[in-house]
Amino acid sequence: MDKGTIEVRDLSKVYHLYNKPSDRIRETFSIRKKKYSKEHYALKNINLKINKGESIGIVGTNGSGKSTLLKLVTGVVTPTTGTIKTDGKIAALLELGAGFNPEYTGIENIYLNGTMMGYTEEEMKKRVPDIIEFADIGEFINQPVKSYSSGMFARLAFAVSINVEPDILIVDEALSVGDTRFQVKCIDKMRELQESGTTILFVTHAIEQIKRFCTRAIWIKNGELIEDGEASQVVDLYDNFMKYGEKKIEKVNNEDEFRLPENSDYLAVIQKVSINKNMFKTFEKLEVEVTYDVYDNHMEDLQVGVAFYSLDRKIYVFGPNTNLDKISVPQKQGRHVVKYIVPELMLMGGDYTVDVGIFNSGGIVNLDYKNNCEGFSVANEYFSEGMFYLKHEWQIGE
Repeated sequence: MDKGTIEVRDLSKVYHLYNKPSDRIRETFSIRKKKYSKEHYALKNINLKINKGESIGIVGTNGSGKSTLLKLVTGVVTPTTGTIKTDGKIAALLELGAGFNPEYTGIENIYLNGTMMGYTEEEMKKRVPDIIEFADIGEFINQPVKSYSSGMFARLAFAVSINVEPDILIVDEALSVGDTRFQVKCIDKMRELQESGTTILFVTHAIEQIKRFCTRAIWIKNGELIEDGEASQVVDLYDNFMKYGEKKIEKVNNEDEFRLPENSDYLAVIQKVSINKNMFKTFEKLEVEVTYDVYDNHMEDLQVGVAFYSLDRKIYVFGPNTNLDKISVPQKQGRHVVKYIVPELMLMGGDYTVDVGIFNSGGIVNLDYKNNCEGFSVANEYFSEGMFYLKHEWQIGE
């Protein structure tokens, strides 16, 4: 393995949950091995290969297993099953004050953390000036860390972690307590480490930071790995899930052959709706194919409409129809197919749903309408923001 490499195979971490403290004792001493606990999988069957120099953002809701994964990587906790292999020095900011002795001064804790990473006192002496300068907490560097504010903790912890030349740097929400100037300082230093080949694992609820900093992202949900890929795409998918929840698509897919219905009130019915794919990038070609049956031999003014909505249906994105576009569609008795094509999809990241309808009388009479009969997502590498991409240019004044 190269220094900075992380390999995770079939990794699971199980905790036993008890209704009351006495149940733990009863289970321990039960002659019949009776269980008084429930198993909770903090992580379940995780497989990952992280190469040297990658910057990995980890997203997921609170309790999803992100911090558990980081603790396993650092060796703070051990796996229930599976293996995890790392190579090289690991510097981790998991929790504020973790690894610090509250009775020691800032200086003493710098040496303590260096020793824990395998550095000698002489090696740490060379690094102490840079650490003190970066932390920038003034005379508090000589005071017990129990007197520090959360911001001071973050400054000192980060300063130690990034100035000991780690092969793997782990940052878990540590930047959220710092002020803006400190966050800029930290990100700039992390970019230096990134360019020097340090592997970085980065957890933050500020997901735009992952888009802009990380090369790759993973999404953990209920202890399971849901997505692993290009950072911006994974973040878009996660963000869509947080906004809208699971997709609720009611597909229309009638494979029966054409036949006249017994109920003569039906003049036309949508039989099938399909989309060329469900995951797009901006500017790609999108096609919605609509199959419909016409039962009346004297149908006139038939029109087909396709509409896009945001997944929560709060935003009506676009809804053309063949009547407005002055397109004639087949309206004789029988089965027909119409394809709606968007040559260049100008939507940005998001989840969208598709409605399809057939009408006549200038769109006044609804013959059949299908809500949420298809859905699609748009996710890109990070190149712009918003809901739509608009062609634009910049002019820079002298």
